[in-house]
Amino acid sequence: MQFDLLVFVGRFQPFHQGHLAVVRKGLAEGQRVLVLAGSAERPRNIRDPLNAGERADMILACLAPDERARVAVAPLRDAMYNDPIWIRNVQAAVFEHLGAVVPGRKPQDLRIGLVGHGKDRSSYYLRLFPTWGAVNAANHEAISATDLRQLYFTHPFDQGRVPAEIARTFEQRLPKAIYDGLLAFAKTPAYQELKAEQEFVTRYREQFASLKYPPTFNTADAVVIQSGHVLLVRRGARPGKGQLALPGGFIQEDENALDACLRELREETRLKVPEPVLRGSMTGKDLFDDPFRSTRGRTFTTAFRFDLRPETDLPKVKGGDDAKEAFWIPLAQVKPEEMFEDHYFILQKMVGL
Repeated sequence: MQFDLLVFVGRFQPFHQGHLAVVRKGLAEGQRVLVLAGSAERPRNIRDPLNAGERADMILACLAPDERARVAVAPLRDAMYNDPIWIRNVQAAVFEHLGAVVPGRKPQDLRIGLVGHGKDRSSYYLRLFPTWGAVNAANHEAISATDLRQLYFTHPFDQGRVPAEIARTFEQRLPKAIYDGLLAFAKTPAYQELKAEQEFVTRYREQFASLKYPPTFNTADAVVIQSGHVLLVRRGARPGKGQLALPGGFIQEDENALDACLRELREETRLKVPEPVLRGSMTGKDLFDDPFRSTRGRTFTTAFRFDLRPETDLPKVKGGDDAKEAFWIPLAQVKPEEMFEDHYFILQKMVGL
């Protein structure tokens, strides 16, 4: 075989027949296949409903025993806005796997490659590892995981009354183990929460359905740092109800981004720091524009960093507006699986988590 190890990177939300065809292409070209399930350690949302462990179990259940002996599935943490960190995460996962299955051999002595197909710009990762080879797999029937998720959350899978046409679609496009896993997941409270989130997003987008072009939204967020702590809020409304977030919100027509940031900061946290002090404490700003950063639609945010002077006590804060609560948290305790949208990655880029 051409490769000792082929690596297949994806989100697999859900893993469908096209993905299975890529894995089997990898098994035909390499001794082993390592499937890296991206978006690991993220909160559940309608774009990423299944955690890495659930996806691993489902993927392995699709394979015959002889295939499972040559396939491993591992979680892969995202690093939005920071390709070098993401590349490091991929490398670390690959080298850890190699250490377990071929101990004593150096990675540079092994034939490592990536397997996948250039279905869209999300497959750009195939160009980020120039020392590894690549195997191109054909696009199997152009199956879209996005379309499947839309059907999954807009039909009563939780009630066991899936229309026959929808059921046939899932049976044709998903391996049986995946379909069975989705039916089981539909009976959980997590599915109910995501279904309600989908209904909210659908209603939200319907407000703009008559427009000739989809709207673009602009928001502002505050990264407030003091003595190794960051100021966060817990969201009290959808989307992301209950998740942790940076204080922020939409920019009004008569505001610039900084003014909107300071207004939202006051409304959501009641931060007891005078505005002139905050303005004088601003140490940076950046634009965050990943096309999929928000389920509500195309949303750009400008984040401002404020470094407050170290003091014995942290300023008092209290949740307000649509923030259920506000609090300071040590930077070392910020967890990506608790953070709303891309807010962890904003912190990662602006603070260096």
